[in-house]
Amino acid sequence: MTQSIYYAAPLFSNMEKQYNDYLVKKLRDNYPDIEFYVPQEQGDINDKTQYADSKQIAKYDTDALLRSDLMVAVLDGATIDVGVASEIGVAYQAGIPVVGLFSDSRQQGADHPDKLAALQDVAESQFPYANLYTIGLIKLNGHVVATEQEFIEAIKTYL
Repeated sequence: MTQSIYYAAPLFSNMEKQYNDYLVKKLRDNYPDIEFYVPQEQGDINDKTQYADSKQIAKYDTDALLRSDLMVAVLDGATIDVGVASEIGVAYQAGIPVVGLFSDSRQQGADHPDKLAALQDVAESQFPYANLYTIGLIKLNGHVVATEQEFIEAIKTYL
């Protein structure tokens, strides 16, 4: 039986679509025997020049997620994409492990004394924020990594 991975990521801007194409190619190159479900590649339901209502989109992508053995999720952005967060909740409830990629460069220097001191000054945090509830759902049945290489390697843990 072929294993499958659901790829969750923001997919609306040209930048997001290009990054997804780039990262999915790397994943497929590293795991050629794995089937990847990538929502932006699903023209029948996710072609934004066409029409699909909310129930159609939710059913189509959720069914694909529930058929998957693993979910990988891009968590980058000003906040975790709301669709990705919803998919993480579905995966958690279904017992599907999740590997999240949170590559925000502001994580670097976490032990720098000036950065730590700045936490005491209102609105001067030098660190990124990710919703802790969503991160907790991932960590209860998976984990979060900071680099693309760690992301690619972490998949092996679940296959």
